[in-house]
Amino acid sequence: MRGEAGLLADMDALAIPFTVHEHVAVFTVAESDTVNAAIPGAHTKNLFLKDAGGAFWLVTVPGEARVDLKALPAAIGCKRVSFGKPDDMQRLLGIAPGSVTPLAAINAAPGSITVVLDAGLAAAERVNVHPLRNTGTIGLAGATILDLLRHWGHEPLIASIPVQDNP
Repeated sequence: MRGEAGLLADMDALAIPFTVHEHVAVFTVAESDTVNAAIPGAHTKNLFLKDAGGAFWLVTVPGEARVDLKALPAAIGCKRVSFGKPDDMQRLLGIAPGSVTPLAAINAAPGSITVVLDAGLAAAERVNVHPLRNTGTIGLAGATILDLLRHWGHEPLIASIPVQDNP
């Protein structure tokens, strides 16, 4: 597993502009609201999923999105999904719940997981994600996240993620 040091080394070697914000540990989107208020750009949440066929998915959406998990499989081209287990997350991505980020794909073997980025985030100038831990936030362009995923041998999927209406 290459970890955060490998991530930062790759970003440096590829001359990727980014900003880093250190903060208290956050485990949920709700906990991150106070931290996010001081950080410009699009904020995210990440879903680690397993489909009915046994394939793993990491889906990154805007932080405020309430993903429609029943409609999601049709949008990303898979079978019914459920949340993946923490031991699978650790084995595949080298991270624990609360630290999920598309950048954890640096630790994943190509083909072991499909990373999906919401179309709006893919086009955003600044997307904020964890740097493989929940005590920091890295801000970088959505297109740059896609470039990094490809650099690590993954073929990211850009999709319009279905959301539920707010009650």
